[in-house]
Amino acid sequence: MSRTHHRIRRTGALGLFLVLAALAGCSADAVPTQPRAAQAPSTAPPRTVEVKPADPAHVAIPSIGVASSLMKLGLNGDGTVEVPPADKGMTAGWYTGGTVPGERGAAVIIGHNDTRFGRAVFHDLKKIAKGADIAVRTARGSTAHFTVTGTETVSKNAFPTEKVYGRTDERALRLITCDGGFDAEGHPVDNLIVYAVLRV
Repeated sequence: MSRTHHRIRRTGALGLFLVLAALAGCSADAVPTQPRAAQAPSTAPPRTVEVKPADPAHVAIPSIGVASSLMKLGLNGDGTVEVPPADKGMTAGWYTGGTVPGERGAAVIIGHNDTRFGRAVFHDLKKIAKGADIAVRTARGSTAHFTVTGTETVSKNAFPTEKVYGRTDERALRLITCDGGFDAEGHPVDNLIVYAVLRV
């Protein structure tokens, strides 16, 4: 699996906001001669600090013998999704442009079937069965379990980008690897996609 051929549109913009506070000083003449009224205690609710979900650190699929740490993957310069380097074929990667596994939305984990160095982490992904368990452990040590709902083999030239990466109200996980025959340059022509949802 040399490179995924599906593109992800970059969205969002960074905004920079400057808040200017005007400070007014008081002279001796401005000190009030009447005592100030007592202020009522604040009734505003206490501020809550939002805790960012922990990044995924490990994926395991016991039914097919997969156990791998997770590296972070982004986008290549041409807008295609990164894949793990060939010399790290036994390590899967989490696409950071998607959702953290277990959160609402689509989380995506990508791994090679094989590389020029031999068998890779998702070599047996085609053997996964509906109902199989996928466990994703976070950097903080918590584990989310997903249940496989189906698989799909698609041409890389007709990759269902919106279906895989698009908005969903489910807490979904997708696993992607290469599949099928090879083109003239020796690259696999298909992708295997595994669909799963958070077990509740």
